[in-house]
Amino acid sequence: MSVPVYEVFAIRVGANAQRTARENFLYDACCGDPDASMPLDYYFWVIRNAQQVIVVDTCFQPATADRRNRQMYRLPEESLRQLDIDPAHVDNLILTHLHWDHAGNLGLFPKATVHLQEAELRFCTGPKMAHRTVNKTYEVDDVMSALPPLFEGRMRLHNGVVEVIPGVTLHPVGGHTPGSQVVRVNTERGWIVLASDAAHLWANIRQRSPFPILDDLSQTLEAFIEIDRLADSEDHVIPGHDPLIAERFPRWSDDPHIICLHQRPA
Repeated sequence: MSVPVYEVFAIRVGANAQRTARENFLYDACCGDPDASMPLDYYFWVIRNAQQVIVVDTCFQPATADRRNRQMYRLPEESLRQLDIDPAHVDNLILTHLHWDHAGNLGLFPKATVHLQEAELRFCTGPKMAHRTVNKTYEVDDVMSALPPLFEGRMRLHNGVVEVIPGVTLHPVGGHTPGSQVVRVNTERGWIVLASDAAHLWANIRQRSPFPILDDLSQTLEAFIEIDRLADSEDHVIPGHDPLIAERFPRWSDDPHIICLHQRPA
């Protein structure tokens, strides 16, 4: 039986235009001048075909953007409606991890089955959250919003590789957080991997120079190897925050904030 093929969209919600190159690498900026501007974009993702719609991550809310001094282009629900997707009717929601910029709008998806690695929920509700240096990458309200789906029986806590639907699989890689997972999807151009924060930028994974927010350095490097193994090529690896995504891939209906990852990059 053939594997289903999906469209995959990166939806750009906001940006951090103030970052320099040295802030995007653990030890040194390996892309020229370490003080050069090297902004980040903030995305979430949609996987769909005629039968299925899956949302990957939920980005953040305006109040969080204001508090953390991030630019916000458009509310996530507005971009979903551009794609004729009603968040209230989405059946499957994948959370790659629970950081503030990936888990800020769970309430938009009241019927969705939520897919999360168990290690992530254990970590962000465990004793290490008492350390400010650790918990500052989470929002307590976002973590708390993961509990209603759990109590309602809508959360699937995974411990390893799992097939959500044919052609869409989850792969725990750790490194960035203990429960970080990536998403492998079959598209018309082959198998792509939504790396999320397991690889913030193409430069991080291609040069094996990690982003400085991480839980385990060695595991982060091992995650790079696994991501490359799962993807059909380096252009099939989709980093979580790279502005080059919006530059290299075609736009959907000329919308600057909805990018077609299932089509070939320039």
